Amino acid sequence: MVTAVEIPEMGESVAEVVLLEWLASDGEYVERDKPICILETDKANVDLPAPAAGVLQTLVEVDATLEVGDQIATIDASATPSDKAPAVTEPVAETAAEEPTPRAPATAPAAAEPAENGLSPAVRRLIEEHGLDPAAIAGTGRDGRLTKEDVLAHLETKEEQTEPVLPAPRATAPAPATPAAPDQVAGTRRVPMTKIRRRIATRLVAAQRNAAMLTTFNEVDLGAVMELRAKYKERFAEVHGVSLGLMSFFSRATALALRGFEAVNASIEGTDIVYHDYVNLGIAVSAERGLVVPVLRSAENMTLAQMETEIKRLAKAARDNKLGMDELSGGTFTITNGGVFGSLLSTPILNPPQSGILGMHAIKERPAAVDGQVVIRPMMYLALSYDHRIVDGEQSVSFLVRIKELLEDPSRLMLEI
Repeated sequence: MVTAVEIPEMGESVAEVVLLEWLASDGEYVERDKPICILETDKANVDLPAPAAGVLQTLVEVDATLEVGDQIATIDASATPSDKAPAVTEPVAETAAEEPTPRAPATAPAAAEPAENGLSPAVRRLIEEHGLDPAAIAGTGRDGRLTKEDVLAHLETKEEQTEPVLPAPRATAPAPATPAAPDQVAGTRRVPMTKIRRRIATRLVAAQRNAAMLTTFNEVDLGAVMELRAKYKERFAEVHGVSLGLMSFFSRATALALRGFEAVNASIEGTDIVYHDYVNLGIAVSAERGLVVPVLRSAENMTLAQMETEIKRLAKAARDNKLGMDELSGGTFTITNGGVFGSLLSTPILNPPQSGILGMHAIKERPAAVDGQVVIRPMMYLALSYDHRIVDGEQSVSFLVRIKELLEDPSRLMLEI
């Protein structure tokens, strides 16, 4: 039985993916549910597991842009484990039909070239075209594999290092100035945008073009929250096995506030407004490849301890590039924290198709009027960007005030009042 390997549904707003890397090669026996390739989306890189066990036959090359439902390979499930490809320590005879790209002369068995094991067709082609030694190039892919970007960066560095240095000319009459080509301007370099960066750019522009986006602001006194954390952080860690951070307070306050403002937790589909009776809370996390937004599902039912545990798990998975598409899709509202980078105030961009996003910022001690006295308090500016097509101004302001009330009196977070 031959099973087709197709691009699965990748969550809302993900229309296309790029085949970033094959983790298994033609003729290799693969186990069911083991990753066979890496797909790049505008949210994250995702491992695609094998839908069946058997011999893999790839149909699509690396760097191909694909849509949901496209077939990229087949798996012959009628093959048995005894049909597995020979170990890499033995020479492997292949015909031209089995190997789509040129190979180096067969002067040594495959085991003598361990640096080329796992090279994708696109990477191998670049290596052979430029006569490069793959062992001399640092790989940034999974398990240290070489990627196409690694090879291109190495070639760029090599060209810069080998560029001849000309002696200074003698003092002569100046020649007419010739405008330098854009790629040759001294002190500049031109690097093509990665596919994921291009798609992020497209989504951000589309978010601003397709929504009536507006931002409202408020500020919150975090003195009570910080006092509560200082008093119970050690005991909280002992009981729950996780530290008590600020994000869980904001997540809890947001989840409770959304109960009373369903429009802020809604989205538009065509001419319909889709309301949600649950809160799938997206938490923006900065990762190596850009910003990703893993989702706390049913956040309205979570305790502070559960939120802290899940937030830290998702943040680590994001940094390790191990988030699954189910952990990146289905969000109904998003929180982003520019304060960790020092941002004092910003206007966050909506995460389509959501109608609201809360922006946190840096905590700064500022003078504030308390009971008729000027005191120094730890203050934070909050920003709520919202889709004015769904959310009215009164709703947006009231929602932000509700979050402010919950944070300035954190006992309300426990009593849900």
